[in-house]
Amino acid sequence: MAIAYVLLNSELGKGSQVESSIKEIAEVKEAYGVYGVYDFIVKMEMETMDELKDIIMNKVRKIRNIRSSLTMIVIE
Repeated sequence: MAIAYVLLNSELGKGSQVESSIKEIAEVKEAYGVYGVYDFIVKMEMETMDELKDIIMNKVRKIRNIRSSLTMIVIE
């Protein structure tokens, strides 16, 4: 099982749109708005690392109004 936490920053005033888009991604297991340096923390789980990378690159990072992201892959 490949697990990653993705920290996201959204454009100012676009948090609710980003949150809706995040929750539409089936592979997202948990997503929370947070206070601090980042606006959202997202937990993703996939069967393989390749699947995880594909979802992060082709779905999460392409969400409109995301300013930046930081991906942390869990070591098993």
